[in-house]
Amino acid sequence: MAIIVKLAKLPGMVGRELEPSDWLEISQERVNEFASATNDHQFIHVDPERAAQTPFGGPIAHGYLTLSLLSFFREQSGIEPEGTVMAINYGSDKVRYLAPVCVGKRIRSLSKILQVTERKPNEWLIKTNVTIEIENEETPALIAEILGLYLVS
Repeated sequence: MAIIVKLAKLPGMVGRELEPSDWLEISQERVNEFASATNDHQFIHVDPERAAQTPFGGPIAHGYLTLSLLSFFREQSGIEPEGTVMAINYGSDKVRYLAPVCVGKRIRSLSKILQVTERKPNEWLIKTNVTIEIENEETPALIAEILGLYLVS
């Protein structure tokens, strides 16, 4: 669950590393559903037999699928200003895919707060560095600097 932070304490969160999220298994069903939602049916994602003949040894998750899960992980291990009425994905300053996520692997997020800015009264922009780890692998799946805009009452 996201940590609720009093507005006066938000700037003090800069530099803080948050607890990791729970692990989430990337199933073939999830990959297939993402392929259907995005019309990206490249064999490396949806054809286990053909994908087994590649250097990955089987199907891998779409990079954008892994990226799309950042909202889910933020709910588990992010911060949220007290009195938040609405949270908006405000974009990314940097995204790098470092290693593929093979179907059947588990991933989780590690987050560090990089910047907290009060843009105007009742509007906070929080920049977070997120690393998506792959269980039992040294290289993470991705790193990203993401922006969340929080409207508070």
